[in-house]
Amino acid sequence: MADRHNRDLDRKPGPLPLPLNSKTVDSHAHLELIHNSEPDSPLIRASLDEAESVGIDRVVQVGYSAEQSIWSVKCAEAFIGRVLAAVALHPNEAPVVDDLEKDLKVIENLASHPRVRAIGETGLDFFRTPSELQDKQKYSFRRHIKIAKDNKKALVIHDRDAHRAVLDLLIEEGAPTNTIFHCFSGDTQMARECIENNYFLSFAGTVTFKNAPELRAAAALVPIELLLVETDSPFLCPMPNRGSLNTPAQIPNTLRVIADVRGVSADYLAQAISENSERIFGSFK
Repeated sequence: MADRHNRDLDRKPGPLPLPLNSKTVDSHAHLELIHNSEPDSPLIRASLDEAESVGIDRVVQVGYSAEQSIWSVKCAEAFIGRVLAAVALHPNEAPVVDDLEKDLKVIENLASHPRVRAIGETGLDFFRTPSELQDKQKYSFRRHIKIAKDNKKALVIHDRDAHRAVLDLLIEEGAPTNTIFHCFSGDTQMARECIENNYFLSFAGTVTFKNAPELRAAAALVPIELLLVETDSPFLCPMPNRGSLNTPAQIPNTLRVIADVRGVSADYLAQAISENSERIFGSFK
């Protein structure tokens, strides 16, 4: 993720959207990649304050390595009521770390922390990981599933070009009660299979892109009780600010598109997503 991070840091944030009237949650953000700062820094607080000014008053901070998972926990400790943590080895990180077992042990130890409410992002990525490393990636995914179940935490899945493999592995291992497809990228057929298994689908800025009619169709299909919204910031800034540095404050732009395709008000959807988030992750306090 480092190269991608460097490219995104060269960008500037987009203009703030109109505020929502109902407070809601960014279910997946990488705050450390927005500022490259300490977890309790004024820069992080400023991003959270900016998000709150447009109705996003809670954020799930997601780890992608042992080091960044530790950062995520510290951030959640520093911002009680506003931030919760998810911890994991990203599927592109796991096959190439120096000592996978050592890093998995870090995740196991963090999983019991009271501010950690999910294990993620983990999963499979056949786009960036070559075939000779995919067995190691699957092994890491299986271990993360076990950690989530052992600690009764939600599972946050990264799935890129690996839809069938992810779904099959979840069946083999048995999915945790709360399983979330972060930045859902499948079609309506995959969405239906996820719905049948009571998996949550979280939609990012990609659902607003002009070339994503299948994502909007999926977003319209998902029962509201299985729906989440996220930024995956600093990546995937939604329209009309596509190409800008993404931040949690951009959630209203994504949420309003989803509300439009579902034929509901943005405030109704924001409240429902807030309730879903608290049901999955627990109280942010």
